[in-house]
Amino acid sequence: MLRLVVFLALFAAVVYACFWLIDRRNNGGGGHTGAKPIPRGPVGPDDDEEFLRELERRRRHSKGDGT
Repeated sequence: MLRLVVFLALFAAVVYACFWLIDRRNNGGGGHTGAKPIPRGPVGPDDDEEFLRELERRRRHSKGDGT
């Protein structure tokens, strides 16, 4: 029974190594270069540079009016 378990473990390791090599060869030698970048989540208003610029512009404009 122990021989069967060792044989299955070795067989699984060889099969895994073969698929790993095939996958590595298809991806150009390593890394997943064809993977799409992970999209960022929604941007909060305090992280949005355009929003902050507009907010600063409004703040300066309201100070310039004397109000």
